[in-house]
Amino acid sequence: MERLRHPSRPQQQVRRPGDRIVRRAVAPREAVRLPRPRAPRRPRPIAVRLAVGFALLILAGTALLSLPFASADGQRVPLVDALFTATSAVCVTGLVVRDTATSWSGFGQAVILLLIQLGGFGFATSATLLLALLGIRPTLRDRLACGMSLGEPGPGGVVRLLRRLAVLTLAIELAGALVLLPTSIAVTGSVGHGLWWALFHSVSAFNNAGFDIVGGFRSLVPYQHAPQVLLPIAALVIAGGLSFAVLSDVARERRWGRLTLDSKIVLATTGLLLVVGTLLLLVFEWNNPYTLGRLGLRDRLVNAFFHAVVPRTAGFNSLDVAHLRDESLFTTIGLMFIGGASGSFAGGIKVQSFAVLVLAVWTVLRGRPHVAAFGREIPAEFVYRAMAIALLAVALVFASSFVVSLVEPFGLLALWFEVTSAFGTVGLSTGITPELHSVSKLVLVATMFVGRLGPLTLALALAERARPEPVRYARTAVALG
Repeated sequence: MERLRHPSRPQQQVRRPGDRIVRRAVAPREAVRLPRPRAPRRPRPIAVRLAVGFALLILAGTALLSLPFASADGQRVPLVDALFTATSAVCVTGLVVRDTATSWSGFGQAVILLLIQLGGFGFATSATLLLALLGIRPTLRDRLACGMSLGEPGPGGVVRLLRRLAVLTLAIELAGALVLLPTSIAVTGSVGHGLWWALFHSVSAFNNAGFDIVGGFRSLVPYQHAPQVLLPIAALVIAGGLSFAVLSDVARERRWGRLTLDSKIVLATTGLLLVVGTLLLLVFEWNNPYTLGRLGLRDRLVNAFFHAVVPRTAGFNSLDVAHLRDESLFTTIGLMFIGGASGSFAGGIKVQSFAVLVLAVWTVLRGRPHVAAFGREIPAEFVYRAMAIALLAVALVFASSFVVSLVEPFGLLALWFEVTSAFGTVGLSTGITPELHSVSKLVLVATMFVGRLGPLTLALALAERARPEPVRYARTAVALG
């Protein structure tokens, strides 16, 4: 068909005889709605999984301790007391509202000991270790969670690391129990009870828990003249507060120059804190007739050293804390706030954070631009993380102390000591824990939980969010001081 131009209608078709008209069917328009693509499901952060795991373990322990046969008298304990005890055991704190030896049955004590052991390993560590022993291959996130909780940043060899950790832990706890066994048999009068006494205190000491079955809320005060008890427990506490990474590094290298920077910081800071703490306690309590003043020279040295060790977050005490002088209480609060090493059974802000902050202050005073230790520079992001952990810990202790002071009639120093002990998962107390109101107990439960998981989860969260900074702003001075 030919197209003809028409003067008035350009581009119009003109029919001619014989042309055929062909009609073509056109499908009507139809609107089709496509389903929106689902956003990829983001896995929960490792820190959240650790917190949820610890919370579930606490709830399970609370349920077991609420059973009638968990109590020594066969009666159900109040739910708040069961929750407090389970939280203290899982968070390896040692604060108690009921005497462990007289208020709980053998079943209840076994539950507490199991919670201490699982809490010491850490929930993610215990779960992944169980999967490995059952022959189930753990996921990459499980490996990362366990590696970070143990101070190992990478996933490689985590299962092998956990197996070594389990063997080393059981070996140390068994060795500690064997050392304590002769004294425990002499104290209890039977091999069976003596073995349970030695095993319970060995596990509690190495996991930095501070629970005891001596009775009467006395802790280890009856053994202040027995260095064969205090010194092995102090050694277990120190070993549990150094972390497996440091212990394995020391066992592998055996020379100071070959140790990692982390191991050097942990060992040097720990030694310094032990020496300074022992000397301060000797000075403050030397003439106190209720503590060191009535002891001989050997017992004074041993007990002062022991009380410098236990604030590394094991709540044993061989001296009556209620009769310590205010200067000693302040010293103990400082030691409890610092705690032990990262990746260990101890709590607190950790000795690495404390050491990094001290080094940062020393660097500023010397006018140097970078923080360094033992010939190695510490990256600035680690200084920022240590500052964040320390400042948030101060805020938590301040807020908890303020809330508890609104409820309790006790002095501010005693309440501050109690809250810091809960945050540092220590367990030392001036004796007011059983007399606290239910509101204060719940505040301490939250403080223990945050104190146990707070520094770890905060460090994990900051590590996961760390990424290169795309934009840097112009540098401007700020007036300080």
